[in-house]
Amino acid sequence: MEYGFLSHLLLWLIGAMAAVGAVLTVGAFWSMGRAGYRKD
Repeated sequence: MEYGFLSHLLLWLIGAMAAVGAVLTVGAFWSMGRAGYRKD
C-alpha cells in the first residue's frame, strides 16, 4: 500500500513539474516573440 502511494505521488509530482515547465516554456517563447515583433 505504501509503495503504491509513493509511486503515485512521484508520478504526480513529475507530471506536475512537466506541465509547469511546458507552460513556462510556452510563456517565455510567447513573450520573446511579442518583444521581438514589436519594433514600433
